Amino acid sequence: MTFCLLIVAKAPVPGFAKTRLCPPATPEQAAEIAAASLLDTLEAALLTPEARVVVAMTGELGRAARGSEIAAVLRKTEVIPQRGEGFDMRLVNAHADAPRPGEPVLQIGMDTPQVTPALLTEAANRPEDSVLGPAEDGGWWALGLKDPLHAKALAGVPMSRDDTGLQTVRALADIGLRPGSLPTLSDVDTMADARRVAVAAPRGRFARAVAEVR
Repeated sequence: MTFCLLIVAKAPVPGFAKTRLCPPATPEQAAEIAAASLLDTLEAALLTPEARVVVAMTGELGRAARGSEIAAVLRKTEVIPQRGEGFDMRLVNAHADAPRPGEPVLQIGMDTPQVTPALLTEAANRPEDSVLGPAEDGGWWALGLKDPLHAKALAGVPMSRDDTGLQTVRALADIGLRPGSLPTLSDVDTMADARRVAVAAPRGRFARAVAEVR
């Protein structure tokens, strides 16, 4: 059975993408790391069996690091614009806009480039009505919903905080869901995160981009 693999992404524009990597990274290096992360994530997604890859995109690719390369890969996916005020509402709307009728959704971001097709397949095929992939910083890297309309529970959940994961579990519980847990991953906020993820995925574009930062 096919499923919607939804990637929520931002164009990696220098000065706007992954600014917490600076220093030691320059804004251009931080954008290169973000671009590499997105490209590695897209590659894993496109190799995932039964996945219909949809990218909810924001930002100007024309100004982005590796913008033409990203644009070429995006042509292999379905791209929709992000809409809404606040990241919580952009997630709610992406879950509403991306799937076809009756299609479950597995949503990830662009800053866990260590994901693999096997991990994404496992997450999509879990029997629970919802699954959540915790991140080491207290957030989450993946949300799977058999019924994408349940993403409305995310409205009002504070994002990018050390209690985002806990708040998300509570919001899902409030509508009767008990999400199964996926493996915990580290996403990329700081340079220490980036180096740890590069060790976990040493052969990708991401690791090569991180290695350029001294």
